[in-house]
Amino acid sequence: MNEKTFDTIDSRADELAALTADLIRFPTINPPGEAYTPCAEYIGERLRKRGFTVEYVRGVGTPGDNDRYPRTNVIARFDGRTPGKTVHFNSHIDVVEAGEGWTLDPFGGVIKDGRVYGRGACDMKGGLAASIIAAEAYIDMNPDFAGAIEISGSVDEESGGFGGVAYLAEKGYFSPPRVHHVIIPEPLNKDRICLGHRGVWWAEIETKGQIAHGSMPFLGDSAVRHMGAVLGAFEDELFPALDRKQTRMPVVPEGARRSTMNINSIHGGQTDDYFPGLPSPNVPDSCKIVIDRRFLLEESLEEVKTEVTSILDRLKWERPRFDYRMRDLMIVHPGMTEEDAPVPRAIASGIRRVFGRDPQYVISPGTYDQKHIARIGKLHDCVAYGPGILDLAHRPDEWVGIDDMVESAKVMAYGLDILLHGEPRA
Repeated sequence: MNEKTFDTIDSRADELAALTADLIRFPTINPPGEAYTPCAEYIGERLRKRGFTVEYVRGVGTPGDNDRYPRTNVIARFDGRTPGKTVHFNSHIDVVEAGEGWTLDPFGGVIKDGRVYGRGACDMKGGLAASIIAAEAYIDMNPDFAGAIEISGSVDEESGGFGGVAYLAEKGYFSPPRVHHVIIPEPLNKDRICLGHRGVWWAEIETKGQIAHGSMPFLGDSAVRHMGAVLGAFEDELFPALDRKQTRMPVVPEGARRSTMNINSIHGGQTDDYFPGLPSPNVPDSCKIVIDRRFLLEESLEEVKTEVTSILDRLKWERPRFDYRMRDLMIVHPGMTEEDAPVPRAIASGIRRVFGRDPQYVISPGTYDQKHIARIGKLHDCVAYGPGILDLAHRPDEWVGIDDMVESAKVMAYGLDILLHGEPRA
């Protein structure tokens, strides 16, 4: 039965490429959230014609949602002949901005030399298209299967997933008894299984000062200088300490197997309140940075925060008039599905069957929508697996290989069969 499914997927390679190109032509740029509804409706209408029950769910009240840019998600479900487990393929339809440096139309969906080019080709409309073809081929070749297959196109993953998977999980779309197994076709390379991700703590730190005339700075207190002391302490103490921390998590690339922190932004003073290029004649009374701290399974959130606050509290003793405020922006705990869980076992069997070798198990350096499925939906049998080379994501001339999509679709269909029937079939 799997051989017939594989042959069917092979015969639909051109359709798979065309579907990917069509999806790319919807410029679903986030922010602000363009073309979400027409893209979701395109997916829904295709699957409805193939017998799926289709539902559109708007993430009402989530960040960015409004009548101009509604957070429209699509969920399609195909019930088998008899009851059983439900396998859900979830892909995000939003993409980042195109940026500069393209040699091809980023939203042209160009098919050339065995590749499909465009923003989102790799991350992750190629994976979405592969999951659709895999599910359709499986249903055509296995009309009497037990259980159910779901496919969703969700929004806002690139900005945290709050209007997409997080909202859907809160509504019960990613929890038993509705769903039992989830595969997210993110581009982690076709022979890799991504078991989870590092944790993330985003926070804003503000140092306080006192405004005064810039010609008499001794009458004020510069918040920027205070922030300079913070950054100096981070450089001398925190960054070296983070670099010494290692994890058992198989994070890729190698450098991400350590704790890391990025200074996302810095702003101090009133310059931006004036016309560009004109300075403010004031001593700045506020300076803010945003930190992006990625932490490991071996670290607690309390430990991660204490490493920062201990430096800030010490500076309060060392520097006259030093004061700060800190607020959390986002917290995601690290997560890792074990290799022997049903979904990674099934996908691993598919990789061995299609490629003739064992999979590589990896952890993502950043987070993706698995975090919401585990945290809100309480469903932990979830991995990321899909076509595409991770290093191409968000770059100019992004592409996905057609053969890679075909082979990944075969792996998905093989894994689907195991999850629905419990064992590989000839």
